[in-house]
Amino acid sequence: MRILLFLALALAAALVARSATQQPEPDPAFRAGQLRYPRVRDAYARYQAPVQVLLRRNGLMPERLELFVRAFKLGRRVEVWGRNQGTGPFVLLRTLPLAGTSGTLGPKRQAGDGQIPEGFYAVNRFNAHSEYLLSLGLDYPNAADQLRTAPGLDPGDNIFVHGSTETIGCLPITDAGIRELYVLAVEARAAGQLSIPVHIFPFELTPDQLTRRLQSPHLAFWRELAPGYQYFETHHELPTVTVAATGTYVVR
Repeated sequence: MRILLFLALALAAALVARSATQQPEPDPAFRAGQLRYPRVRDAYARYQAPVQVLLRRNGLMPERLELFVRAFKLGRRVEVWGRNQGTGPFVLLRTLPLAGTSGTLGPKRQAGDGQIPEGFYAVNRFNAHSEYLLSLGLDYPNAADQLRTAPGLDPGDNIFVHGSTETIGCLPITDAGIRELYVLAVEARAAGQLSIPVHIFPFELTPDQLTRRLQSPHLAFWRELAPGYQYFETHHELPTVTVAATGTYVVR
C-alpha cells in the first residue's frame, strides 16, 4: 500500500513540476466566487486598497502575484513573501505574529498530539466559514507525513492558517492578519497561482541553532529541513523539494 502511495505521489509531483514551467492561467472567477461570502467581502473592504499599495510599493503587479509563506515557531512569526510570477527573487511583504502556539518543537506525527506541523506544505483550500473568521487550509498530511506515520496511527488533518489567537496545532495570525493574508492569497489564486507554498520551521535552521540542539530527538529531521531553509535564505527563491520512498525530504 505504501509503495502504491509513493508512486501516486511521485506522479503527482512530476505533473506539478511540469505545470510549474508553464505560464499560469489567470482565474478571476475564483475571486468573484470568494466575494460571494460576507467575511471575504469584509476583508476586501478593509484590505483591498492597502494590499494594492503594498504590492505597488514592492514593484509587484496584482495580476502576476505569486506568494510564499514561511512560519517559525520560535520567534512566533509568519512571513509573507511575494514576487511577480516566476521572475526574480521573492521580497518580504509582511511579517505577521504567530499569535498562539501549541505542543512543542518537532513535527506533528499523529492526531491529537497538539503539534503544529513542521515541513514543506502548500495552501490547498480557502475557508470563508472558519470557526476562526477565515482560514487557509494546508495539505497536511503531505507525502512525507503519510509515509512516516507509524502503521495503525492516524496522522491527523485539518491544519489551517487562521484568525484569532487560539490554536491546537494550527497557525493563528489574529483576525487582522488573516484578513490581509486571505486577500493576498485570493489575489494570487486569481492571478493563476494554484499552489501557495507554506514552509513551517521550528526556528532558523542555521548551523549554530542546530548545534545547540544536538541532544534533541528531532535533530535528524531538522537537518532534512535545513537545506530548504538555507536555499531560500541565500537566494530568496524556492527550493525544489521531493519526498523519498522512506518519507524523508530531499532538497535540490
